Amino acid sequence: MLRTITCFLCGLLLAGSVTTAAEPKLIADADDVAAKVKKAVDAVGGEEKLLKLFSLKETLVLNPDGVKKGSQRTSVLEPPNYWWLGKVERVSEQKEPATFLVWAWTLGAITDPKSKLTAVPDVTDNKSELFGIEVSGTITPPMKLYFDKKDNLLFRIDWRGSIHRFSEWKETDGVKYPSRTIGHYQKDDKIWYQTDILEVTRLKELPKQYKRPAEKK
Repeated sequence: MLRTITCFLCGLLLAGSVTTAAEPKLIADADDVAAKVKKAVDAVGGEEKLLKLFSLKETLVLNPDGVKKGSQRTSVLEPPNYWWLGKVERVSEQKEPATFLVWAWTLGAITDPKSKLTAVPDVTDNKSELFGIEVSGTITPPMKLYFDKKDNLLFRIDWRGSIHRFSEWKETDGVKYPSRTIGHYQKDDKIWYQTDILEVTRLKELPKQYKRPAEKK
């Protein structure tokens, strides 16, 4: 992907405007955005290692207050289109928007050829200096992803009035992932959920007990 982005930038300088079906559309400051995408993808292990179809075991606590106990759940995900929780396919049956958050933290959103990527101003969060990329075209409303300048790992996502902060990075099958996510209300920064990933397993194919909605008869 990164070699084709370089070609894209060369063509942009020569022709003034180029579109490509193989890469995300880089809107404004294309060289800057491409460099940021490269840093983020390389930091987790490279594009070939990104999670596309996988199972996820996690503990979820809603409105954490230090007293409530988390509930454990296991999902099979193929973001942004499919998310099976038990027998329920949450995207088609529940219109679950959180599938886009999963798509974002696995970096599928910034490597999808239909995404429009724009650089956004740097921010500071809890003394960490962050650079940002806004994703539109494939996500509505647009979503902002912020990465730590020290290690280029995803630090937070701003979307739909919420801030989602990522930490406790681990590695599985050659790819790094944030094992902890804490969701905050943007208006007052109060915590409304916390999820801790216990296990991630890359899948070569969809387990037989699941069917994509398009495959159902």
